[in-house]
Amino acid sequence: MTRTQVTLPRLAETVDEVVISEWLVDIGEVVDIGTALLMAETDKAVVEVPSPVAGLLVEQCVANEDEVTTGTVIAVIEHP
Repeated sequence: MTRTQVTLPRLAETVDEVVISEWLVDIGEVVDIGTALLMAETDKAVVEVPSPVAGLLVEQCVANEDEVTTGTVIAVIEHP
C-alpha cells in the first residue's frame, strides 16, 4: 500500500489561508478521486476540497476551525 499526503490546494488566486469549517469524510472511509474531503472557508466563500486520489482516509492532519495555508498537509490517503 502507498500513502499519499494530501495538501491544501490554492482555492482562489488571491487566497493562501483558509479556515477548516467541516470534515465531510471520517477516518476509515473510502474516497474516490474528486470526493469532497472537507469544507474550507475563505473570506468570501465556503469551498469543498476534493481528494486527488482514490483510497482509504487514514489520517486527518488538521481539525475543524484550524487556520491552514496553501500547501499544508491536510490528510493522508492509503491506496494500492
